[in-house]
Amino acid sequence: METEATVSEFQNMLSARGVSRRSFMKLCGAVAVAAGLSELAAPRVAQALEKSVIGATKGKLYPVIWIEGASCTGCTESFAQVETPDAASIVLDMISLNYSETLSAAAGWSMEEAKEQTIEAGNYILVYEGAVLEGWGGQALRVADKPGTEHLIEAAEKANAVVALGSCAVNGGWMGAHPNQAGALGVQAFLKKAGINTPVVNVPGCPANPEWLVAVLADVIFLEKLPALNSEDKPAGIFDQTIHDNCERRGHFENGEFVYKFGSEEEAKGYCLYPLGCRGPQTKANCGVTCSPALPASVAARPTRTIPAITGSRSTPRSTSVIATCASATGWFSPALSRSASPAFLPRPSWCTVSA
Repeated sequence: METEATVSEFQNMLSARGVSRRSFMKLCGAVAVAAGLSELAAPRVAQALEKSVIGATKGKLYPVIWIEGASCTGCTESFAQVETPDAASIVLDMISLNYSETLSAAAGWSMEEAKEQTIEAGNYILVYEGAVLEGWGGQALRVADKPGTEHLIEAAEKANAVVALGSCAVNGGWMGAHPNQAGALGVQAFLKKAGINTPVVNVPGCPANPEWLVAVLADVIFLEKLPALNSEDKPAGIFDQTIHDNCERRGHFENGEFVYKFGSEEEAKGYCLYPLGCRGPQTKANCGVTCSPALPASVAARPTRTIPAITGSRSTPRSTSVIATCASATGWFSPALSRSASPAFLPRPSWCTVSA
């Protein structure tokens, strides 16, 4: 009877939000996949959600601080347009986004106060977007009347982990190109120089695929640990295989069947695009086809870093599968593969901000 009452109460909560049970289970399946679980784990994710973030009335949303460095906010824009789950579900039901210079409704002193309160309380995740600027003693970027580098140090010291989101945050990106007068560099390199040992998860991309960020957040929130990382501290399940490894056109590559001109019969047959600019064999990222290959032994053997759990949080066992989600415009995008050249061939997800 107690279980029936709990389920009924939760269903009423979903109904009040205009969400059907079917839609909720679809969301759970998407979250499970983002976390590197099988879709069969959706019921367990649903149970975790019912007992925690969506079913919570207070105090169980995971605190997140999102700081903008030298960025174009492209990664924020891509995140705002993620579809499975959508940004509203993540921000309202999975995390407590206590500070975001782009997405927060508040501004000025009140927003800085919210960030300071979150840092003081501890037990949060820091998402840092954009390059770190060391130039002129950190004065190349000033926020709230102090150097941007100070903001990063203050937020990173007490964070459970730092997610360096986007290529600029990972290695300085185009901001770090010659002559680099502003002294741009990546988050991890800067924190190492500053003597801060907080774990850093590097999620490159211009913009970063928002589903990659969702996957990291899902690991932190539901599994209470960081994802397995490779030698570059990137999520191993995403960046340890080349796009070529799981490409749907791989068979055509092996058979020597290539596209040499857009609009040709070969393109219509879905032949390999390597001669036209595809760099899938050299680019390590997950492919544009959703699939669930078995977790490689080299990845499974890597230890994962555990992180503190928030009060009242829960855990879900991890399966031995890893998801390869959509990553169009990553690795194999080139001027030849432009929207104008073949719009039917290169569909772009709503989050993609790359212009041809």
